[in-house]
Amino acid sequence: MADVIRVPNAKIALSTASVYPERTPDAFELAARLGYDGVEIMVGADPVSQDIDVIERLSEHYEVPVLAIHAPCLLVTQRVWGRDPWAKLVKAQKAAERLGASTVVVHPPFRWQREYARDFETGLARMRDETGVTFAVENMFPLKARSNDVVPYSPSWDPTDYDFPHVTLDLSHTAVSGSDAMEMAAKLGDRLAHLHLADGLGVTNKDEHLVPGRGNQPCAPMLERLANSGYGGLVVLEINTRKAASRTERIDDLAEALAFARLYLAAAR
Repeated sequence: MADVIRVPNAKIALSTASVYPERTPDAFELAARLGYDGVEIMVGADPVSQDIDVIERLSEHYEVPVLAIHAPCLLVTQRVWGRDPWAKLVKAQKAAERLGASTVVVHPPFRWQREYARDFETGLARMRDETGVTFAVENMFPLKARSNDVVPYSPSWDPTDYDFPHVTLDLSHTAVSGSDAMEMAAKLGDRLAHLHLADGLGVTNKDEHLVPGRGNQPCAPMLERLANSGYGGLVVLEINTRKAASRTERIDDLAEALAFARLYLAAAR
């Protein structure tokens, strides 16, 4: 009997961060042009990314749904949506509810956010009881300082060792941390709710976010694993195209990344 190709229900979204230095409206345009299933909004310095009214209009205009919200958790976005980290998550939750997004991606707290870090697990549990939105805690990575690892996150850069019910696995971050991505996925099991698909070489402390297939991370085996397990979360292409020599090259990279994801999500049985 011939193998049957089974394409899972997982949708493939484009992170708005993937078009930088172009802006959020450009991400909607390119997602529509290339055939992505939707977008993940990286809430950042771009004022449009912070304005839910504008985001809603863009989604309607391009007929591209917002599938996830990435809360402003980076060092460079500490003042976006205010300085209170809980207020940021509440705003991300409200944005997701309004836009119909299923997931909010959140980073572990920084160590200097002591009160936030102390209450992080219980606070997320409380918020989960108040909404149908999934909060998926993302794996990060230690930093290097004079050949020593410095961990700026609390309780850890690695959420797999904690009781978070939903986790985002980022394959560029596994490259930087030197982690075994497939082992992490196996350990997470059903807690793996969201995938940031990108690649990396892991030879420096640089978070590369390469087009899948251009690094050494198990991007293809990961997609095949998810397809064969009936994964129903999102696959989000979060790649770095800022060094693209032209818009055409950027579009080619985004198209290649989408084709890679679609190919390996079609799992042979």
